[in-house]
Amino acid sequence: MTNSPAVTRTVVVTGASAGIGRAAALAFAARGDRLALIARGHAGLAAAAREAEDAGAAKVVTFEVDVSDPDAVEATATRVEDELGPIDVWVNDAFTSVFARFTEISPTEFRRVTEVSYLGFVYGTGAALRRMLPRDRGVVVQVGSAIAYRGIPLQTAYSGAKHAIQGFHEALRCELLASGTGVRVTMVQMPAVNTPQFGWVRSRLPRRAQPVPPIYQPGVAGRAVLYAADHPRRREYWVGASTAATLIANAVVPGLLDRYLARTGFDSQQTDERQPAAEPDNLERPLDERRDVGTRGRFDERSHGRSAQQWASHRLADALRGVARLATHSAG
Repeated sequence: MTNSPAVTRTVVVTGASAGIGRAAALAFAARGDRLALIARGHAGLAAAAREAEDAGAAKVVTFEVDVSDPDAVEATATRVEDELGPIDVWVNDAFTSVFARFTEISPTEFRRVTEVSYLGFVYGTGAALRRMLPRDRGVVVQVGSAIAYRGIPLQTAYSGAKHAIQGFHEALRCELLASGTGVRVTMVQMPAVNTPQFGWVRSRLPRRAQPVPPIYQPGVAGRAVLYAADHPRRREYWVGASTAATLIANAVVPGLLDRYLARTGFDSQQTDERQPAAEPDNLERPLDERRDVGTRGRFDERSHGRSAQQWASHRLADALRGVARLATHSAG
């Protein structure tokens, strides 16, 4: 169990119309927070808002915004506070990508992925901090990935963006710690998740894209974001045994992992089904503008609804905090 806040919070979630963003929004909604949901797709946002209201959110407002536009993000933050009150938590999740070899990705496509999947996080964080720092409170949660440490073939643009977010997060966290502010920033490194994005991103692969198994349901990721927002003093959280194993292996034997992924990373990211020619993608325009696709992707039968690693990590952290509180009380 996470520690429920004593008061209802105002929470902003980008990329909230599907996948991890939508799952995180529902996790916050279930305990009665006020939600501002940001994404590009009208139908997806409207459906996510209805689900959040049904789940128990105190209030839900939606904003159709492309996070690569810093002025639009800043204006949205102002509107959120006008409608819901001071922002307590800002979750950066929105992204897009291109599945292809680096030599098959155009400079325009690479720039677009970077603007959304990296700079969108920078703009969101900036908008949040401009409001949180004067109040000396608030939390920014960056939704990361094992790819933030371990790049993989066929995802050079996305790997680069996630690595950039990791460096940005570390540098910013140091600045916040040095300032003595009560504002916190934390990052959640995700495993492969069953989101609709694998049918949305632009792909030049011969076969349909898939997350690298083991695959987890978005609810696992959503609960991790909620826990991180409640316990933001840790610099980052790892979700799933596969994430932990990948990051440890990359720290110990990165060259060996390069060779392993060179052998396995192409097939493991593709199903046996051929990729249709000229299939629509969401690189420039949302695919849930007129039709909601829900939170999950096409891999329900192969996805895990729980993570033993996540459960153990959260319980250990809770136990250590309990011991620390007891020791402080005893010393006093």
